[in-house]
Amino acid sequence: MTAFSRNVPLLAFCQALMMTCNALLVTTSALVGYTLAADKAYATLPYALQLVATMCTSIPAALLMKKIGRKAGFMLATLLGMSGGSLCTLGILHGQFLLFIAGGCLIGMFNGFGNYYRFTAADAVDVAHKSRAISLVLAGGVIAAIAGPNLANLTRELIDRAMFAGSYAAIIGIYILALIVLSFLKLPPQITPSHLAQGAGRRLRHIVAQPRYIVAVISGMFGYGVMALVMTATPLAMHQHAYPFADTSFVIQWHVLGMYVPSFFTGHLIHRFGSLRIVLVGALAGLACVAINLAGTTVTHFWIALTLLGISWNFLFIGATSLLTETYTREETFKAQAVNEFIIFSTVAAASLSAGALQHLYGWQAVNIGAIVPLAIILLSVLWLVVHKQAYDTNLDESILEQAINQSEQ
Repeated sequence: MTAFSRNVPLLAFCQALMMTCNALLVTTSALVGYTLAADKAYATLPYALQLVATMCTSIPAALLMKKIGRKAGFMLATLLGMSGGSLCTLGILHGQFLLFIAGGCLIGMFNGFGNYYRFTAADAVDVAHKSRAISLVLAGGVIAAIAGPNLANLTRELIDRAMFAGSYAAIIGIYILALIVLSFLKLPPQITPSHLAQGAGRRLRHIVAQPRYIVAVISGMFGYGVMALVMTATPLAMHQHAYPFADTSFVIQWHVLGMYVPSFFTGHLIHRFGSLRIVLVGALAGLACVAINLAGTTVTHFWIALTLLGISWNFLFIGATSLLTETYTREETFKAQAVNEFIIFSTVAAASLSAGALQHLYGWQAVNIGAIVPLAIILLSVLWLVVHKQAYDTNLDESILEQAINQSEQ
């Protein structure tokens, strides 16, 4: 059995379990926060701080997995997820906003490790299969699109007089299942710690200065940031328009389907048309989402716009990840990926934190208008790289050659 056929399905299933929990949180976190918070402007604070925890964990997670291996790191992280689910449940049961936040932060720390599933798949296969491996791992989120919102809906009244406490108790079992699945993972030797010499490869400043790296990071950070901004505000906007929770769950479910169903063919599209064209289409889909949201606030508007938002994220995130894998060598893997993850989830945390305040103070239109600028920046950065790609690639090749000569002389 090849590394691709064994590890990619396992990592895809682990991704599905992680995203099921995240979809449940997206569907419920703002509503729970709205109930528990004294100041309703802080309704999205738990989800935002979860993303802050993901951001803060991204670099330590990479460093730890470099030392103990990715499998061990992933399995250790599931304990954080189980603890987080327990604290969230207790927070809801006892009406403690801070306890609910603490649980969300532990789940965010787990995600800081789990976000490396896609890179682990890419690093476990040959160059020709990288984009497909990334795409198929993220395709695991299709299960999350169905399971997450429906699990939230089915378990929200499982515990009397504690809305959604049963939902957060359920995710403890999901993390236990993830721990079992991870035990079957067998990573090839090229991505184990013994093959990653300390300090090997180029210096970090040379890696991040590459135009392709810069555009990959910009596309990933703003693509994910826009998605987090609009998605986090959506349950609050629908609640303020007096739509029942079933409608909100329906919209979020289609949003998550939009995020992950394209993954079955995004890798093939990247292989055929290139990462930059896919990123470009993703940014245009994001602008279409904004236009629909600004046009009306019926359930149909929310449904179509959030589905487009999911597709936009899929093209931007997979395209950016694929582009990023072209910018580093095997020895530079962990530091190049860690910086990317830290920047992306810093942006996502800021977007999620601002979503609640924007929605509460200025309304749904302000949230969507705020998404236009980052999407425009993605478009401009991609066009900039396309126009200057040949010159930059030539300069980059000469720079790498010069560094190699200098190192050999030393």
